[in-house]
Amino acid sequence: MLRCASMELVVTDLAASRAFYVDLLGLIVTEEDENAIYLRTMEEFIHHNLVLRQGPVAAVAAFSYRVRTPEDVDRAEAWYAELGCRTERRKDGFVRGVGDSVRVEDPLGFPYEFFFEVEHVERLAWRYDLYGPGALVRLDHFNQVTPDVPRACRYLEDLGFRITEDISDSDGVEYAAWMRRKPTVHDTAMTGGNGPRMHHIAFATHEKHNIISICDTMGALRMSDRIERGPGRHGVSNAFYLYILDPDGHRVEIYTQDYYTGDPDNPVVRWDVHDNQRRDWWGNPVVPSWYTEASLVLDLDGNPKPVVDREEPSEMAVTIGADGFSWTRADDAGGARRGEAPQGFKLGNQL
Repeated sequence: MLRCASMELVVTDLAASRAFYVDLLGLIVTEEDENAIYLRTMEEFIHHNLVLRQGPVAAVAAFSYRVRTPEDVDRAEAWYAELGCRTERRKDGFVRGVGDSVRVEDPLGFPYEFFFEVEHVERLAWRYDLYGPGALVRLDHFNQVTPDVPRACRYLEDLGFRITEDISDSDGVEYAAWMRRKPTVHDTAMTGGNGPRMHHIAFATHEKHNIISICDTMGALRMSDRIERGPGRHGVSNAFYLYILDPDGHRVEIYTQDYYTGDPDNPVVRWDVHDNQRRDWWGNPVVPSWYTEASLVLDLDGNPKPVVDREEPSEMAVTIGADGFSWTRADDAGGARRGEAPQGFKLGNQL
């Protein structure tokens, strides 16, 4: 497997979604009709990174990965069949611009797709006359919500993913893990919560100022209520980020400047769940909706998958509000630094 390559997203108002992803975010239309729009980023050469498809329920129909060879599609089909997962193969593809593909309902309940054959289109990396100030240049990653993070990690490691960073506590509870195929921090992340659901899809920009331009544009258009969180700097991944919501509430992250992870001995970065800088390096609040809201996913028949509750503690519950806490300085037990609370302790002020 090479990389996360595209997502098929079901939307309830195709025109409104087109205005969001094309007019606001500047994604390139490869082709479209009355039922679907195929979009790509500026540096992409395959047919699309995002399919918007009109449908009755807003949800994700496929998390799609490109594999290295045509034979890897065969291997994916056989591997999932051996796991007892439902699979469906289409030699002509499930969407335009993509050939022989297999879609599966994976062990976690997510709709995954694997393909190699693809239609090439013009890569616009050199078309600076087309670049807007907030240009999205690559699809960077997915983020998935699942009740059992350790199980999700074992499954993806068997599929060839590697963990780059994670969040846990002293009791061994795993709250989230970042996992990669390409040599960056992640192609997908597994976030502990009620699932299977899609937390967000992330597109990369070249620099921080591109993200700030998107914020300015959304403010000028009186769309600031669609900015859910950020801009800011993550502790996990070290990337600069912005989270915004499309007309159906699908969450989109705009992301830039993480780091290289391609060496075989790349060290795993482990974060304490109570470290106040894990989610935002500047210690800014994480809004509760970011922890609780996510998009439904579909089975291979197009029906929403049932959502299963997480049994282990939630990250929000242990870090936000009167019952939770987070700290800034682990080694400042006495609060000696300028008379502040021990460890930069915060209680209840992140709501």
